[in-house]
Amino acid sequence: MRKVEEIYWLRAYGCIAVFLFHLLDHVNQRLDNVATDLMRLPLVLGTPIFLFISVFVFAVRYDKSVPEGFLTQRVKYVMVPYFVYGFIYSTAEWLSQQASDEPVGFVANAIEYYVYAGWHGYFLIIAMQFYVAYWLFTRWQLWRLNPVPWLWGACVISMAYWGLAYWFDVDLPGYLLWIAPLGWIYVFFLALVLVRYYPLAPEGVLAERPTWMQQLAHPAWLVLLVALIIAATFAGWLAFSSKEVWVIPFFVLFTLCAMRYLAGRQAPLWVRHINAYSFGIYLAHPMFFVLADLVVEPLSLPIGVYALVLIVVGLVGSVALNKLANTTTLGAMLFGKRLKVR
Repeated sequence: MRKVEEIYWLRAYGCIAVFLFHLLDHVNQRLDNVATDLMRLPLVLGTPIFLFISVFVFAVRYDKSVPEGFLTQRVKYVMVPYFVYGFIYSTAEWLSQQASDEPVGFVANAIEYYVYAGWHGYFLIIAMQFYVAYWLFTRWQLWRLNPVPWLWGACVISMAYWGLAYWFDVDLPGYLLWIAPLGWIYVFFLALVLVRYYPLAPEGVLAERPTWMQQLAHPAWLVLLVALIIAATFAGWLAFSSKEVWVIPFFVLFTLCAMRYLAGRQAPLWVRHINAYSFGIYLAHPMFFVLADLVVEPLSLPIGVYALVLIVVGLVGSVALNKLANTTTLGAMLFGKRLKVR
């Protein structure tokens, strides 16, 4: 079985997208217009990409059965960093609130972060649900079923979930609305469909790909949808996050297209480096953004210089912390294991 080079490209894209999306949260405090909205367009795919990879990689590696201790390993390297970084971010937030008129209690703030997943690590809760789902998928031998109808049903369910949640203005504590699997189930089945028809074997497998997959992988469909999204942006009809109805067809078309045209394209060294530190960058970069903000806020820097400072500090700080943490096995488990990229 050959290496899946496409995943290197997608993981690097996803890491950069999440990083820049959170960067724009800081930039928008100084500049917020339709241009910054359009900048978010390619960035909303970051979280779905990470979720897609979390299923695709294990489905390719383990196929119809997972090894003993699969879930234990996932808890160790996914949920432990969730609690470590959750403590860091929740404590920092609690300390910052102490000077306000209505300070938040330490326990109440911790519950907001840990129980309600009220920080950007909510992605880890969704990923853990996907790992459990894949474990059940193999245990119950659901691979015998054709995942394609499930994909289309999942797309409808996820679109209905986000659409109805916003229509009825559902307001749950923290990010509880975001971590419900119904909003992301389309990603799970898209990964299973692509693994089923992925050309890991000789060329004969390619002929088995459904016609719809070959047609929707054509860039014309993606370009058409992007044009419609841009028009809707100028009309002021869209909100920009990964939790929107329009993101679901956008992500499906993007992934089909990317997996088709990135096939066999060897990822260069810089893409592999981003892959190696992607988990550490994901976990730590908002912390370094805040630290940089504390230093540069009094300086009234031009917006371009300000953004550049945050990029450098966020990237260098996150990579350095992850590299230091991975000098020991315990550090890797606590602060995010560095990916071994060959």
